[in-house]
Amino acid sequence: MDGVPDGVPRVPEQRRSDFSAEPPKSRESAESGGSTARGALRFGVLGPVRAWRGDEPLTTGSPQQRALLAALLLREGRTATAAELIDALWGEEPPSQALAALRTYASRLRKVLDAGVLVSESGGYAIRGLGDGALDLAVAQDLATEAEKARSAGDLCHAREVLRRALALWDGETLAGVPGPYAEAQRVRLEEWRLQLVESRLDMDLEQGCHAEAVSELTALTAAHPLRERLRELLMLALYRSGRQAEALAVYADTRRLLADELGVDPRPGLSELQQRILQADPGLAEPSSPAPQPASVPVRPAQLPATVPDFTGRSGFVRELGDILASAENRVMAVSALAGIGGVGKTTLAVHVAHQARGAFPDGQLYVDLQGAGARAAEPETVLGSFLRALGTADSAIPDSLEERAALYRSVLAGRRVLVLLDNARDAAQVRPLLPGTDGCAALVTSRVRMVDLAGAHLIDLDVMAPDEALALFTKIVGEERVASEREAALDVVAACGFLPLAIRIAASRLAARRTWTVSVLAAKLADERRRLDELQAGDLAVKATFELGYGQLEPAQARAFRLLGLADGPDISLPAAAAILDLPVEDTEDLLESLVDTSLLESAAPGRYRFHDLVRLYARACAERDEQPPSERGAALSRLLDFYLASAAGVYAIERPGDRLVDHLAVTEYPGSVFPDRGAARDWLYTEANCLLAFARQSASRPESLPRAIDLLWAALDLSESGAHLREYEATAKALLEAAREVGVPQVEARALMTLAHAHVDGGRFDVADQEAERVIRLARQANDLLPVCWGRNARGIIALYQNRNADGEDHLSHAIQHFRTLGDRPGEASALCNLSRIHLAAGRTESAVALAQQGIEIYDAMGNSMRGANGRYALGMALTQSGGLTAAADRLHEALEVFRDSRQRLWEGMTLFRLAEVDIAARRNAQAATNAELALTVLRGIGGEWRRGNVLTVLGRALTGIGQTDRAQVCWREALRIYEELGSPEATAVRELLSPVQAA
Repeated sequence: MDGVPDGVPRVPEQRRSDFSAEPPKSRESAESGGSTARGALRFGVLGPVRAWRGDEPLTTGSPQQRALLAALLLREGRTATAAELIDALWGEEPPSQALAALRTYASRLRKVLDAGVLVSESGGYAIRGLGDGALDLAVAQDLATEAEKARSAGDLCHAREVLRRALALWDGETLAGVPGPYAEAQRVRLEEWRLQLVESRLDMDLEQGCHAEAVSELTALTAAHPLRERLRELLMLALYRSGRQAEALAVYADTRRLLADELGVDPRPGLSELQQRILQADPGLAEPSSPAPQPASVPVRPAQLPATVPDFTGRSGFVRELGDILASAENRVMAVSALAGIGGVGKTTLAVHVAHQARGAFPDGQLYVDLQGAGARAAEPETVLGSFLRALGTADSAIPDSLEERAALYRSVLAGRRVLVLLDNARDAAQVRPLLPGTDGCAALVTSRVRMVDLAGAHLIDLDVMAPDEALALFTKIVGEERVASEREAALDVVAACGFLPLAIRIAASRLAARRTWTVSVLAAKLADERRRLDELQAGDLAVKATFELGYGQLEPAQARAFRLLGLADGPDISLPAAAAILDLPVEDTEDLLESLVDTSLLESAAPGRYRFHDLVRLYARACAERDEQPPSERGAALSRLLDFYLASAAGVYAIERPGDRLVDHLAVTEYPGSVFPDRGAARDWLYTEANCLLAFARQSASRPESLPRAIDLLWAALDLSESGAHLREYEATAKALLEAAREVGVPQVEARALMTLAHAHVDGGRFDVADQEAERVIRLARQANDLLPVCWGRNARGIIALYQNRNADGEDHLSHAIQHFRTLGDRPGEASALCNLSRIHLAAGRTESAVALAQQGIEIYDAMGNSMRGANGRYALGMALTQSGGLTAAADRLHEALEVFRDSRQRLWEGMTLFRLAEVDIAARRNAQAATNAELALTVLRGIGGEWRRGNVLTVLGRALTGIGQTDRAQVCWREALRIYEELGSPEATAVRELLSPVQAA
């Protein structure tokens, strides 16, 4: 990065020497803080001066005695004379009995330490005989040296991790509580070194793209060390790279004013130069100036290529042609595509084979993605870019939201690297373009069903079916030379019947290889009555179906049934228990069937316990189900079992997460059971693992009226996918699809519940006006249907929405009714939720005492039922009330309790909002630096979730905190952004923000 010296800072003016001549112990023990065996002495000076024998703490005596111990430890085995030590402990005015006192301290230390450790020598003292790593400072120096070597070698990830371990050795102020001029000088020296290490680690954080994470830490550091220009420079760069240019420039303005006021000087040239480069939008600031390739041991060098098939056959001309082009990799994008787009022609197999052969030319990694271009929902480029950026080592919080920003960051990350990108099964050139590398040295292989003549600069290859000799060679490799040699003509008949299509040949040959009693002639006879494959090859997808018919026709009845029914369900893949529900079989029998289908290449093993179809095979399987499944009602029954499984499982998760909540008692009754979870962690893991499949299947169920009520209840039970923010967009899209279907059905209860899920998603997304309208209709429809639970939820939702919109009287009315309705149902957690929300209404109206009491009532209910996650919501409300009442310590305690639960429960929305409330507590307690840190963390956690209104709230508080630490220009930038948000939303909070801004700026 510009303006940063290479390497890691070394401890200033510190001469290293060994404590003993013994050989060093293992590095692992040194890194743990004590290198020797159990019972050996260890010392700490990076904090209070302490000593341990093994894990047992030792008494180090009075402050002056600790000062003597520290002075000897910091000399690292060298002798200190009595005069030097007296000067170190007392300076220019020692007591009259200083020498006697010094001897007394030394004598007491000898009694505590091992024999021979503190020695008298040449009229002075020294500490000898300690093992390597016995002093925390020595361990920190060793780690800093290791980090410097790693950084010099380009291994930034390892360097950062080692520096984190070094910095973790500090435990508060160095030599805390130790008197004397020597200790004071060492404190200053070692604190300066610590800050240099922090700056070096932050510099590497920025080089690795962790800009958003660095902002909160740098904000706190600049508050603690306002005159340290290097920290200001790093903060400016982190803000700029996070898309916050105005704030970055405001930091410079704050710094210039502070330096002029405090020191009467201008910022150093490096800081001024950075300001100019930001003003000019210098492209060099958008990425690290010296990106370092990662070593093979670091997992940010991706190796995502699927395994190549061991029996790859033929295509030698294409292999040679593509290999030569990849070897040059000079601004080229290679595309492998089939003119007719026939599935199973071997595009992926060829591309993977060539990519494996070319790996040596791309030492920085290989990326792979199935773009699902032949399916109904092709992969979105922004989703793929997010996956690629994570594989390349980019933190989630550093990944921008928009397609354009992700594509730009992707090209920046690839700059200077040699990476091969395999884009498989692309829909069209528009899907591919954002995914192409932008620099020399990288290359892309693209496979598609369409010929990408509009992909500029691409090397196009039309991949047709195999030549007869290649097809026969592939068949022979799979079946075995011995069986084919005696029936060559029959083998030629088989590959001809397969249309020379590689996938069809592989399926037929695999079945023959698995049946030792069959001859090749038997297989040929089975294929003789099928339609002529070569004629059908020109008919597009129909030809693919005819090819797949070969493998399907050879399946045993149970396999064929499994193949048909598994293809009915939408979703990227399917778990083994879900497949067992579709097939109505035990899990063990289901696994046997699915693994046998994997052997035939009709099904893929996506991961242990998960399976998926190739997109075209799935379409064919559905066609088979429509044609062959008898009775036809079995198709609906299979989908009904899967819906029951998902609903029962999601209800089980909900019940574990929210014990006592009555929602599970009001869901549709299921006949097929769901998964049983041993604990909360397993339940939560299931929900988030199955999220994409669950939501896709719920959308699919919207087309089946008999399944619609259960699909809506499934979405209701899985509301954590919305509330956490993790799947808010997908959840909202599913809710809209179900609502549209519910309106067509015209049943008030069904529509009310569908509306409730959508309103919930809109509240989570910060779209309060539309959510209020939806919740109002929920109440009306649910009353018509005599369905009281949506009435309760609707009232509760309208109450909290009214709070957000400053309609306190309306909110109190809604929540009072919600409490009555929940009590009628005997829904104690629902009652607690409404009580906590009512607490916030009272708080907004200035009724602090009753706000505290209401929140405590809600918490008592939650705690009595063991509902820890909702209990965290209660503590959140109580923390807010205590903040306003002045009980700041208790408020922080309650909010920290809530924060721990929200993090454990993966509730990112609530995690971010709790950090925001902690920032409010910090401001009230005049801990402005900590407030700025918590507000920055809140912005990072809430990125992309929670809506703009919540972001405006956090920015407002951040501005207050920044004002408190003297960064007023940056505070003005935050307030102007908050004002823009509020004005666009028409929010009343705009008035308060205008008052915070000066008259000129507000105008």
